[in-house]
Amino acid sequence: MTKPSPDVYQLKITLLGTKPPIWRRLLVPSNSTFENLHRALQIAMGWQDYHLHQFTAGRRHIGVPDPDARATGMHIENERKVRLSDAIPETGSKILYTYDFGDSWDHSIVLEKVLPWDPTTAYPVCLGGKLAGPPEDCGGIPGFYNLLETLADPDSEEHESMLEWVGEGYDPKAFSIVDVNKELAPALRQPISRKP
Repeated sequence: MTKPSPDVYQLKITLLGTKPPIWRRLLVPSNSTFENLHRALQIAMGWQDYHLHQFTAGRRHIGVPDPDARATGMHIENERKVRLSDAIPETGSKILYTYDFGDSWDHSIVLEKVLPWDPTTAYPVCLGGKLAGPPEDCGGIPGFYNLLETLADPDSEEHESMLEWVGEGYDPKAFSIVDVNKELAPALRQPISRKP
């Protein structure tokens, strides 16, 4: 007897503090682990996975367990063992994804819809988004907007050094759904899972 396919979560991810918002929309199987979601978010947002991260779902903290964290009273559940459906129970549920505890890139993740499994779709897949994610290590939201202001002002004393640091190929307005899905394909696509 064939087990039913999992549901598919339509998630909207918004980088908090950005105006206009930097966002992505992903379709992810509900039985995916938080580790898989982390990897998908890194690709979708353009991060390089250089730093630590953590998900917060209500009072639950999900990420890479740290034995030292118990001394502070914080229990971090292993992201390899927790499935999205365990912590994101219904449409409208919200969780927080923090990447890089120094720069504190906080992402709101909202479950917009629960959809049926489509056997013709290879998950996860990006449905849309807006604007390029910030470069790594640019100083969080204040540093990012300072960088954009400096790049937009050729007369700024720091313009050339910032341009050299970020690279001439960086375009803060660019977002390519095609490029994101090309990267998601080999890195994350899971075989069809019938396990709910």
